[in-house]
Amino acid sequence: MVTKKAKIKAKPKKVKEPKKQAVLEIEEVKTPVAVEETTNGNGKEKYFSAVGRRKESVARVRLFTKKASDMADGEKALVQVNGKDYTQYFSDVNLQYVVESPLKKLKSLNRFKATVLVKGGGSRGQADAVKHGIARALVLFDINFRKKLKKSGLLTRD
Repeated sequence: MVTKKAKIKAKPKKVKEPKKQAVLEIEEVKTPVAVEETTNGNGKEKYFSAVGRRKESVARVRLFTKKASDMADGEKALVQVNGKDYTQYFSDVNLQYVVESPLKKLKSLNRFKATVLVKGGGSRGQADAVKHGIARALVLFDINFRKKLKKSGLLTRD
């Protein structure tokens, strides 16, 4: 038997060059300053502004921190919606609980006061928009609140 040897041509091995790793340039991202000032009869007050949305409803929220002097003046409404106390604006108790829920979750009902302008939709959609706006304003106040509010589902739009 005659065997033929196959000619094997040795191909030179290509040396792989190390892949160039993309260098990410990280810019320092500053959180948007949401603190604005408004002039009140007493002077300037700082607040955190946020927008909450649900279905067709849009709520613009201004979140103020309460001071010890505010409580001495007489207990004002916790949340004012379109110029009314939220308990008057939302007559249903369940909707009142929805509006209070971000503040109750953080156990800070007496720590903040909020003024809200809400438009569009029905009463349930408006209450959810106010809840969403308050939660977003609380995150602007302190980023550490985000974890608890997100876990509770208060930062989701719908």
